[in-house]
Amino acid sequence: MSSVIVSKKLVLKKEAVSAAIQGELGAYSQQAVYSFFGRDVARTIIPLPTLQRVFAAIEGDSSQPDFAVVPVENSLAGSVGETIDLLISKNVRVVGETSVPVSHCLIIHKDTSIDRIRKVQSHPQALAQCREYLDRHGRHWEQVSVYDTAGSVKMIKEQNLMDTAGIASELACEIYGMKLAAREIEDDPSNRTRFVIVENGNRRESYLPTEPTGDDKTSAIFATKHEPGCLVRALSALSSRAINVDRIESRPIKGKPWEYFFWIDFSGHEKEDQCRKAIEDLRYQTEELKILGSYPRGV
Repeated sequence: MSSVIVSKKLVLKKEAVSAAIQGELGAYSQQAVYSFFGRDVARTIIPLPTLQRVFAAIEGDSSQPDFAVVPVENSLAGSVGETIDLLISKNVRVVGETSVPVSHCLIIHKDTSIDRIRKVQSHPQALAQCREYLDRHGRHWEQVSVYDTAGSVKMIKEQNLMDTAGIASELACEIYGMKLAAREIEDDPSNRTRFVIVENGNRRESYLPTEPTGDDKTSAIFATKHEPGCLVRALSALSSRAINVDRIESRPIKGKPWEYFFWIDFSGHEKEDQCRKAIEDLRYQTEELKILGSYPRGV
């Protein structure tokens, strides 16, 4: 099997991969796939309607996608709770991360013009992120919420909508052959979404094995006893070894009201001695620990 080099010295043990994403073709998740693997390598994109379906596909039979690329947090809106809950409950492994700018475009049918537009449609979050532009240029347009940014452009094409604009990525405009009416219409140009690359945890040999690079991140999920000081003692497994915690967030434990899992990202690789000892200590200090994976820092 031939291999190629992708993202920060990672060696992919395939010349081409398939990746599942949530949303239609042209979604920002597809941009994340290309950002991590490159278009020449990511030759098959599998769009699925929900994150549940994406994770089910990864855990499927021999016809499963090689990877799933899923959003985990947005720089403005915060965490994607459903992704974190699925990472907790599913047998998957995180092998990489990337982030992409959320740069919204106003897209119309290729055979219409902007003066004919009476409605604008997109995911409700995208509409909210373009409020200033819509107040200036489309204050008389009806705003319609739909299930997906790229889906708004797909609907324009399939339904031959001449009076409707969509808000989506430039990639969506390219894929569906529509007309780009305006670029960068988002209120905050710093908006970015972080994605993680996951694969089936049962796979005997990873397609993307990760070795320490000197600038790595480890993601883990743990639960402690519901007692004073337990979280502090767990985190001391890292702080006592001068390991930086990049991110920590709580998620409710199903069936246990007011008790929580904790998602953490911390510096280091589980194959490094200092990090390995910290994980051993963390395992001792917690009731449940799941190491999701170590991978080169991409964000």
